[in-house]
Amino acid sequence: MSTVKTFKFTIRSRWTGNPVFECDLEAKFESASEGVKLGAAVKMAIAAKADLSGADLRSAVLSGADLSGAVLRSADLSRAVLSGADLRSAVLSGADLSGAVLRSADLSRADLSRADLRSADLSRAVLSGADLRSAVLSGADLSGAVLRSADLSGAVLSGAVLPPIPVVPDIDKAVLAAIEAGGELEMGGWHVCETTHCRAGWHIHLAGKAGYDLEAAIGSAAAGALIYAASAPDLPVPDFYCSNEKAMADLRERAERISV
Repeated sequence: MSTVKTFKFTIRSRWTGNPVFECDLEAKFESASEGVKLGAAVKMAIAAKADLSGADLRSAVLSGADLSGAVLRSADLSRAVLSGADLRSAVLSGADLSGAVLRSADLSRADLSRADLRSADLSRAVLSGADLRSAVLSGADLSGAVLRSADLSGAVLSGAVLPPIPVVPDIDKAVLAAIEAGGELEMGGWHVCETTHCRAGWHIHLAGKAGYDLEAAIGSAAAGALIYAASAPDLPVPDFYCSNEKAMADLRERAERISV
């Protein structure tokens, strides 16, 4: 009876170099690139429900892999190939995904808060309900991405490739002027009435029909965030879930910055 030949492979911590997960890979992988070996080991780790937080997974080849629910918090996945991968509900908060290929990947409800996604290829990726708060998306390709109900509060989108988005000139000054002219800021609801909106709601409202059409397509949070990113590309998206007082103070500060 023949025995499948294997060799030892170790996934290590990006911080200390200590082992995070060890496995036996089939001998057929021995001559493969490091990225292919790493991808095979990651699949085994996920199947074993291993926690790969902080793991060094640079350039791992994981195209089409089932990584749904995987715990990859603060892992280094820079330049990893994840096209078509299933990352639904994966925990990727604080992960380094800079330069990663996530084309057509499913990241629905994934936690990508504070993740580094600079220059990542997210074209046609599904990001419905994803948590992208304070994520860095500078230079990322989001063309054709599905962003319905994604939370982009605090995200940095400078230089990102976005779908056609309406622009509101001097957006912070415009919102402040609308409020001072008799409107109201109410962070407890996207649109309370014609003259009362939360911050994202004001972005949508001031963009007119194009803003409301975008909201209908991808949801209020994502629409408000993308309109802001297109209108003020050098500033992070505001926090849409803070108090009225904090939102108003930040709005005034940003509007004043434009006036200087």
